[in-house]
Amino acid sequence: MISRSTIDQVYETARLEEVIGEYITLKKSGANFKGLSPFTQERTPSFMVSPAKQIWKDFSSGKGGNVIAFLMEHEYFTYPEAIRYLAKKYNIEIEETELSPEEKQIKDTRESMFLVAQFAADFFEKNLWETQEGKSIGLTYFKERGFEDETLKKFSLGYSPESYDALCKKAENEGFKLDFLEKTGLVIVNEDRKVDRFRGRVIFPIRSMSGRVQGFGARILSQNSKTAKYLNSPESDIYNKSKALYGIFESKQSIAKKDLCFLVEGYTDVIQMHQSGITNVVSSSGTALSVDQIRMINRLTSNVVVLYDSDAAGLRASLRGIDLILEQGMNVRVCAFPKGEDPDSFAQSRSLQEINIFLEEHSKDFIQFKASLLSDEGKNNPISKAETIREIVESIHKIPDAIKQEIYIQSCSEIMQISEDVLFRALAQINQKNNQKSTKKFIPSEPVALIKKTADSEAKVERIFELERQIISILLTYGNQELNFEEPISITNEDGELIEETQKISAKVYEKIFLDLQQDEIELSHETFKKIFYKLIEFYQSYQGDLNLEKIMQTDDLIQNEIITDLVMKEEQHQLHDWEKRNVFVKVRGSEVERLVSETILSMRRYLIDQKITELQKGTKDKQSNQDLLKEIQMYQSLKNIISNRLHRVI
Repeated sequence: MISRSTIDQVYETARLEEVIGEYITLKKSGANFKGLSPFTQERTPSFMVSPAKQIWKDFSSGKGGNVIAFLMEHEYFTYPEAIRYLAKKYNIEIEETELSPEEKQIKDTRESMFLVAQFAADFFEKNLWETQEGKSIGLTYFKERGFEDETLKKFSLGYSPESYDALCKKAENEGFKLDFLEKTGLVIVNEDRKVDRFRGRVIFPIRSMSGRVQGFGARILSQNSKTAKYLNSPESDIYNKSKALYGIFESKQSIAKKDLCFLVEGYTDVIQMHQSGITNVVSSSGTALSVDQIRMINRLTSNVVVLYDSDAAGLRASLRGIDLILEQGMNVRVCAFPKGEDPDSFAQSRSLQEINIFLEEHSKDFIQFKASLLSDEGKNNPISKAETIREIVESIHKIPDAIKQEIYIQSCSEIMQISEDVLFRALAQINQKNNQKSTKKFIPSEPVALIKKTADSEAKVERIFELERQIISILLTYGNQELNFEEPISITNEDGELIEETQKISAKVYEKIFLDLQQDEIELSHETFKKIFYKLIEFYQSYQGDLNLEKIMQTDDLIQNEIITDLVMKEEQHQLHDWEKRNVFVKVRGSEVERLVSETILSMRRYLIDQKITELQKGTKDKQSNQDLLKEIQMYQSLKNIISNRLHRVI
């Protein structure tokens, strides 16, 4: 595990504008920089970088955060991967926390295997370009397939010499241990003989989403019928074929930006599509599609188009894998190429425009495609047709969205010429059999998209959300300011009457908010707001100084950082439009902070009292004679009136 001191040093050293400047063009805009969003396709800049605050905000996609968040969003690094990337960039030595001997052994083994895999990839690539054997055999093959030099280098393609131990000898001479060469599957050890697994083959390195070489695919070029045409690395601590997608590293940004992923079968399909300009494509490398692979795609997009040749048997065998995609709540379409064509050959012989037109016109909704395919198989056979219908309904059942289910039922009803009622009954039987509901609830990404039942409940939920958001915004902007607040006090006058007056108290904004909420026993209901609230209070109490955003945002919680950035960068948004040049000046928030704090707390109190009154009123419907309940309602109503009067005075 990376030590805290290393993480702190990375945050202190890394410059946000430098890191982001390597990915997009930034132009000076006042104290900040602006540029085109790397997450959406736009012509007008909506991406803002604040060097002073070391945070960024993309107003087109809503994303935002610090330097780590940018790398996690743009490069799809994990938190540790982002830290290691920046440590390497700024020449920071990574210190590890104390690990148990077993943990250290596992970590060291994995790291050694990754180093060996990268060494092998470099060895194979160098052989392709710099040796006579590599040029005459490997390079000639790739050129015959129509691959250009730039494409070969983009995918780091290589060649393994015919010599039975060329890689093994080279690696051992460079100090790599035989044990790791064997564990990665690069070398096969039989008694005293050491043999390169991929000798005499062209090499396709398989990378993780972060770009590390995990394993290899290799194609033999000889006509030896006893040897498999393609050979993959065996399973190891760093390579699991069910969790790997060929081309994911090279395609991830394009997939996310276009919000679409093309899924093909082979390595050359991916490479040829890239060369033709279709860069949002990955391959399952000839293995059966797995849930882990689908989830990897789902991190980038929920839209998948499966590309296959016209072989009906191959299409039929792929139905199960595509059902898994449906089960993950993703949108699936399928495109079959003309007879005798596959994505590789089709892309090689056509222009980018022709490919795009074909994909657009021939991509069908998968449920409809499956219905048509199975319908043809069961033609003129009632029993076969019944089985086909049940199989189609099984696929529809896997879709979590009830509305989509109904639309697909209607579509299949037309294709199969059977009533919707029958299909719905079949769906209900499957639901009952699997002991689950026909719909599944998914938690939307934050900031919260709220499930609403009535216009009234919608307004209430949005009101508390905005109030809690306002509290976080105040703490971020003014938390350490010391101000004078008016506090109500009750005193008895000469006539013995209870009257309310105010007195001035001096307090820091965070103290005022924290103590008032504690006094009223109010907890923020939004989970992320609650986490940020206590993190801010803890910071102000511990450091007794102005807010250090970099310290607050040292977390792998992207949602938390996105909310903080959204609130902090809100005032900078107007800089994107150069309003000052048009003699339009935006008022900077900061005046009358005391009023803002008091109004927000009082509004929250009134909201919660309203909720309590509503709850008690529901109880009176069943207990009309309960005088105590009515008195309690009157008491809360009086409190609400007092708070409303205070609010009017504050306003």
